[in-house]
Amino acid sequence: MVSHETNLPPPLSDEDRLSRIEELLQLLIQRQQIKDWYDIDEFARLVGKAPFTVREWARHGRIRAEKRKSGRGAYAAWVVSHSELQRYQREGLLPLSIGGTSETLQRS
Repeated sequence: MVSHETNLPPPLSDEDRLSRIEELLQLLIQRQQIKDWYDIDEFARLVGKAPFTVREWARHGRIRAEKRKSGRGAYAAWVVSHSELQRYQREGLLPLSIGGTSETLQRS
């Protein structure tokens, strides 16, 4: 007779399973929460980029972002609208703006 051993973990108790389900639901809610405006850290997390990169995109006009008072000191913080998040997901970065006009840079 051949033994069919498996390396499965022991079954979870009902209470542990319920706790795990609640944790996963909270994670899904956080991921799917639609807001009118996202701060740079939130936007960066949603698009899978570093906050520094997203700030540079905002500074160079590669995404449409606004400076708003954040309540944390004298400096305004970048915020990005939900509609801009959707536009970025569909179309990507805006062309780099040169001298007040929007031109696409071409490398030679």
